[in-house]
Amino acid sequence: MSDKLKGEISRKLYFDYRTLVPSIGLLIALLTEILIPNHKDIKYRDLTNLRSVLLAALSISLLLCLLSLIIKRVRNRYAYQGWFIGGTGIFITFINILTAKAHILPQLYFPTLSRIFNVYIEDRSFLLTCIVSSFTLLIEGLLVGTILGVITGILVGWSKSWSYWIYPVIRILGPIPSSTWIPLALIIFSAPKGAAIFLIAFGVWFQITILTSSGIQATKKSYFEVSSTLGASNLQNLFFIAIPDALPSIFLGFFNATCSSFVALMAAEMMGVKSGLGWYINWQKEMIAYPNVYAGLIIIAGFCYLFITLQFKVRDKFLKWQKGVIKW
Repeated sequence: MSDKLKGEISRKLYFDYRTLVPSIGLLIALLTEILIPNHKDIKYRDLTNLRSVLLAALSISLLLCLLSLIIKRVRNRYAYQGWFIGGTGIFITFINILTAKAHILPQLYFPTLSRIFNVYIEDRSFLLTCIVSSFTLLIEGLLVGTILGVITGILVGWSKSWSYWIYPVIRILGPIPSSTWIPLALIIFSAPKGAAIFLIAFGVWFQITILTSSGIQATKKSYFEVSSTLGASNLQNLFFIAIPDALPSIFLGFFNATCSSFVALMAAEMMGVKSGLGWYINWQKEMIAYPNVYAGLIIIAGFCYLFITLQFKVRDKFLKWQKGVIKW
């Protein structure tokens, strides 16, 4: 092998010790699960779901470690997250010892991780149905609340006449939590689904209305003076200057509304809807099936994370000049 080729390979290959930290943390968790036997009083002590999950995670971490040697982008991102992923492996080890190995925590309320992961196998079809139901309900509520919020925000922010009548109503009704409206929603809407959509849409409407109107009112007056000088009409000023300038505030309102809508979604699904993640968690809690409760909570956490991450990807695409101002 020539010196030139050796030099080219050495420039491409670069090792960052932090890319090994995740594999070390996951390996410790895996060895703890394999080498230390479960306590004799633990129910379903023969389950190996945690072992399978850790083995898969360790394989992925080793693959990413190898890719980081030659791909700089992978190396930078994976090295940055290395300590956190490795710490997660240590945390899993700690929880595993407290629950399955030493049986320190009461297993009724703190089941083993293998039992929690086993829920995804036994209830996979039913959980998928609940995920689809919650996602559909959330999208419908967000869509209705966003449309009404943007319209109301534009009217309040642009027109003093509309603001005179609408803004006092917003100040009175807006801060009231969505869950407070459950009795009234059940009376107005014949179907529980309609009441659930109302509860989600109400919280979304308030957040987006406030930030949309604030964004429009914060638009510099000099922009309108210049456009009016060039012959722009009042509607053109609204749709081509005020609304585009208010987009960062509108997206911020949508982000806040999305976070609050998950709270409203859980409350809405507990008042008569016969499907969904919130209903599933409440049902399993009443059945004292805490492995299923924790499994549902993990799904909700992942669901929220992916949904908001997708939202920020869309935001960064539309607002490239503000990319990174609000991080997620």
